[in-house]
Amino acid sequence: MATIRTIGPVAQLRSEASRHVVRYRNGRLRQSGRGLVFWFRPETASISELPMDDREMTLFVRGRSRDFQAVAVQGTIGWHVVDPERLASRVDFSIDLRTGKLRGEPVERIEARLSGIAGQAVLHHLGASPVRALLDAGPDPLRLILEATLAEAPALAEIGVGPVSVRLTNLAPTSELERALQTPTFEALQQKADEATFARRALGVEKERAIAENELATRTELAQRESLLIAREAENARARAAALAEARGLEAAAEAGRIRLVEGARAEAEAQRVAVYRDLAPATLLGLAARELAGKLETIEHVNVTPDLLASLVGEVRRAAAPLAAPR
Repeated sequence: MATIRTIGPVAQLRSEASRHVVRYRNGRLRQSGRGLVFWFRPETASISELPMDDREMTLFVRGRSRDFQAVAVQGTIGWHVVDPERLASRVDFSIDLRTGKLRGEPVERIEARLSGIAGQAVLHHLGASPVRALLDAGPDPLRLILEATLAEAPALAEIGVGPVSVRLTNLAPTSELERALQTPTFEALQQKADEATFARRALGVEKERAIAENELATRTELAQRESLLIAREAENARARAAALAEARGLEAAAEAGRIRLVEGARAEAEAQRVAVYRDLAPATLLGLAARELAGKLETIEHVNVTPDLLASLVGEVRRAAAPLAAPR
């Protein structure tokens, strides 16, 4: 914004380098340039101040695709003044000579013209294709169309304005349509996720089955080995029993032989002893028996000798001594 200082009947204007000032006096062009400083008489002057820096405006257009679906386009358009004197002659950029502010809203008028040209091109582009094709292509084709349309637009060239850049940040349908369009993709992704889950579960079941089969085969093999071990242990037990029975048989046979030998020897000795005792006289036998009895008796407290016993003993002694007393 220009700075104006009034001193009596005259005033001084000081503008910035990014502003183009056009001064008219009595309807005739007197000065035109950027960053001017000059004196003027307010009652005879008319001054316009135009911005020479690059400006940006917001673009928002809602249209319909060829299949009657609502699509919104959002972005920005950059523009600048190409011919300030022409623009000053077509659009009112005059300023208040006391405050230096613009009297109207010329920038808004320029941006409205830009928005109208761009909006028409956007609507034409949206209506030429179905919504699926528009979304698949994205905003780049529309951006190229807008750049070409604005660069060639006569309505901009005739007022001395030119485009600088076009940037589109969004090309999207309504939220309801977007959800509807996302549904098949979401369902396909969900189906793939379900298939992956089923495959993972099937793989888990297959692994569990393989593990179970492996465990069963292991248990079967262990059972077979255990059966073989039991059979071998039984065979070994039978062999040990047979060997033990054979050893016991041999031992019994040996014991029986030993017993036969011992008992035979004992019987023979007894027979010989009996044969010796058989030839002895009764008195001798009686004496031997008494001696045997006396050897086994530890203490004799008293002896009862009856007359009958004594008479019998004396008789036996006589009979035993008779052969010895007979003359030879």
